[in-house]
Amino acid sequence: MKTKIFLGALLLAVLLWNTALGQTKTGDEIIGTWAMENGESKIRLYKQHGEFFGKMIWSKDMYEADGKTSKKDVNNTNVNLRERFLKDLTILEHFRFDKDEWSDGKIYDIKSGKTYSCTIKLKNQDVMLVRGYIGISLLGKTVSFNRVK
Repeated sequence: MKTKIFLGALLLAVLLWNTALGQTKTGDEIIGTWAMENGESKIRLYKQHGEFFGKMIWSKDMYEADGKTSKKDVNNTNVNLRERFLKDLTILEHFRFDKDEWSDGKIYDIKSGKTYSCTIKLKNQDVMLVRGYIGISLLGKTVSFNRVK
């Protein structure tokens, strides 16, 4: 009888623990500043109206020769957007968190001026994997970012 009560209590504790863990995952783990693995750029991820976005906060090619003036988005395929400054340009847009992945978002590549479908996953709390692709995820490229502390 004691064994049945113990097992029942243990099962209830496990169910409550799993429920509590599931409720605490909001996707906010990616919020913060991240540096591209090759050191070319830094982005800041934030949450707005339940979706996740990322702004370019630094890039080795972001400034004009004076080191202060932000370059413009001259490579954009949309001529009307070429006057935007690269500094603080939103390059990750409209990601939704589900389980362990941020999906349904878009990534803008400042070098090519093109926008791609994108997913984000955390390898661990300090390494983020960003995958841009056309059509299906198999046809894409993954770039690693490290959390800036």
